[in-house]
Amino acid sequence: MIDYNANVRPAEMERITDFDKANAFIDAQVDAIRAQVGDKKVLLALSGGVDSSVVAALLIKAIGKQLVCVHVNHGLMRKNESEGVVELFKNGLDANLIYVDATDRFLDLLAGVSDPESKRKIIGKEFIEVFADEARKLEDVTYLAQGTIYPDILESIKAAEGKKAVKSHHNVGGLPEDLQFELVEPIKLLFKDEVRVVGEALGLPHGMVYRQPFPGPGLGVRCLGAITRDRLHALREADAILREEFDKNGLAGKVWQYFVVIPDIKSVGVRDESRYEGWPAIIRAVNTTDAMTATIEEIPYAILHTIVDRITHEVEGINRVLMDLTPKPVGTIEWE
Repeated sequence: MIDYNANVRPAEMERITDFDKANAFIDAQVDAIRAQVGDKKVLLALSGGVDSSVVAALLIKAIGKQLVCVHVNHGLMRKNESEGVVELFKNGLDANLIYVDATDRFLDLLAGVSDPESKRKIIGKEFIEVFADEARKLEDVTYLAQGTIYPDILESIKAAEGKKAVKSHHNVGGLPEDLQFELVEPIKLLFKDEVRVVGEALGLPHGMVYRQPFPGPGLGVRCLGAITRDRLHALREADAILREEFDKNGLAGKVWQYFVVIPDIKSVGVRDESRYEGWPAIIRAVNTTDAMTATIEEIPYAILHTIVDRITHEVEGINRVLMDLTPKPVGTIEWE
């Protein structure tokens, strides 16, 4: 049982707004981690998101090879995303990294499942199982590191008080009872903007530190309906083109979140003077400050025309590109 009252941010704690404050925080956390862990091993589920990446970089600085990172590729990552995590942490930072390609394991379980909530539950439950399987193979691991941040603590306090519309703080989605670890949570008193400053001070790439929010089920909730491997491949390729063009045209820093979804429907098109049935790729680009409401970012038509031309000519299976212009509310940011 977590004592949330012990995790309240001190009123006198300064906001981390620059590298001087970030470096002071890093030095203090390195000392605290070494004092807590000693010569024991620490396990971390490394997704490649900003929170887990900053925790990994902090722990590598503090205890080096005593940290064991596990990166699970569930087959629902964006193009080259898992490869980027391995390249940075294993080859760049010399991390003790275990890479698990569980693509077939996840996609086999998801075959024929169209209900969004069922898909989320399958993905979440299987991720825990894969991570737990890897944890059981390791010896002498005493600690579990988590990328818990202060908003998680605040939401957990509210949940403990019986308030609604918040999530409860948990250990990597609820690990099996036979995995007994003590927690290491070095950024648990930081807000997201502070985590990013610390990440840059640690030398993590700008693109990783300012990585877009990405749902835990990954592309699984953007490949609408029952996931098929061919449609998932088309989604991954179309999304990569969208991100490449946004980067090239200076939109990546202006738009909070942008992505492609592909529904399980086909329409008639024309390719090589012949009838061609394909899926529509739907572009979603939104701005928000709190994710409770969201507005639509206007994309210049010249850029949209380039994106449409590239997706329809470079991605097999897609014959239309549409734009979702619905704000939140009434729409949600994600489709599923």
